[in-house]
Formats: sequence, structure tokens, C-alpha cells
Amino acid sequence: MNLTSLDGVLLVDKAPGMTSHDVVAIVRRRFRGTKVGHCGTLDPRATGLLLVVLGRGTKISDLLTSEDKEYEGSMTLGVTTDSQDADGQVVENRPVPDLSREAIDAAFAKFHGDFYQMPPMVSAIKKDGVPLYKLARQGKVVEREPRFVHVYAHEIKAIRLPEIDFRVACSKGFYVRTYAYDIGEALGCGAHLKSLRRTKSGKFTLERAITMDEIRTLDPAEIEKRILSLPTVSRMRGA
Repeated sequence: MNLTSLDGVLLVDKAPGMTSHDVVAIVRRRFRGTKVGHCGTLDPRATGLLLVVLGRGTKISDLLTSEDKEYEGSMTLGVTTDSQDADGQVVENRPVPDLSREAIDAAFAKFHGDFYQMPPMVSAIKKDGVPLYKLARQGKVVEREPRFVHVYAHEIKAIRLPEIDFRVACSKGFYVRTYAYDIGEALGCGAHLKSLRRTKSGKFTLERAITMDEIRTLDPAEIEKRILSLPTVSRMRGA
């Protein structure tokens, strides 16, 4: 079957423990000869919506990457790590006070609307051509430029101290790891991101996403049926 002319977007529900590049490599193996890329990197621990672009779809990857995102996550108070998530080395342990709902609401409210966010050292942002995470592995900390970001909406879904479950709708380039860290600092006890799931990117949701198991096991012709055509993508974006 010649599948080299595939053009469009495949909505993928990324599994934990794999990089976004791993997902691309698996899709590329299923559709040999087709150009494949992805929009909006997800950390290995994170799960959820990853937009995989195929063929001429790769030409609109910048447009799709620039879309607003929505996440559901969980943070653990009292423990900060060098990566700001559960994969990092513990930097500090602090006692978690008996926080009131009002205090937690106030901390989240500080990071709503427009504000600046300092990217973490463990990130793919480059300094003089070198990704920050590579410098971090060498024990180096370099000056970073704060990023202007926006939180459109947030919801505290559950409080089980020291854990807090939340939902956040945010602009592109937003680090949810840093969001958890900053809220922990606002609460005076520190925090790190325990888990994260992307639920939405622009108008695209998990509702039509294909799982990694399906990508690995389904016949390529069946996977092809799940690919959104470029006209469909254009209509969904409201273009």
C-alpha cells in the first residue's frame, strides 16, 4: 500500500514514559515514506493530546503549535525538585501547613491572566545553541529570559494535602511544571508537578485521539481513517 501521499493531522493520546519524538518515530515506521512531525512537546512523564502532522500537514505545524492549551494535573506540596516535576532530584523538603481553601484559592489567583514565567533549567529552550537541560545535567544554572504567558481559566479540582489536583487553560509556551512550582512558593511550602495530562490544544480534544496501542497494532489503513484532512483541520480551527 502506498501511503506516501498522506497529508493531515493525527490526534494522539500519548502514553507515559515516552518522548514526543518517540511517538513520531512510531508513526513514521507505520507510514514509511511519509514526512512526520509533532506540535507542542509533551514531557515523557506527561500524557494526553499530541498533534502529529503528516505530509503537507508539517507545513502548518507552527500554526498548530501556537494554539492555546488545556491541562489537568496534580501537584505535591512540600517538596521541590530541580526539574520542577517528579522526575527531578529533590532540592528541598518543607513542612506543609494546614492550608485553608481560601489560602489555596489566593495562591492560584496570583497566576491568572497575564504574567511572566521563568522557564525551568530543565527545558528544551536553547542558550547559545545548547538546550538548557543539557547544561542542567552539567550542574550549570544560566540566566533565562522570563516569558510572557496567560492563564485563561483555572480550576482546583481536589485538595488532598499535600496534593492538589487542578485544571489550567493557558497560552502557548506555558510551563505547567513552573506553574506548580510558583504556586508552591506562593503557599510558602514549595511544590512540584506530580502528574500532567494535556486535554486540549486549540479546538482539538482527546475525544478523537488514537492511543499508542492502536498505532502499534492497527492496520495502517485503519490508522489512515483517523487522520484529519487538511480541509477538516482548517474548518476546525475556524480558518
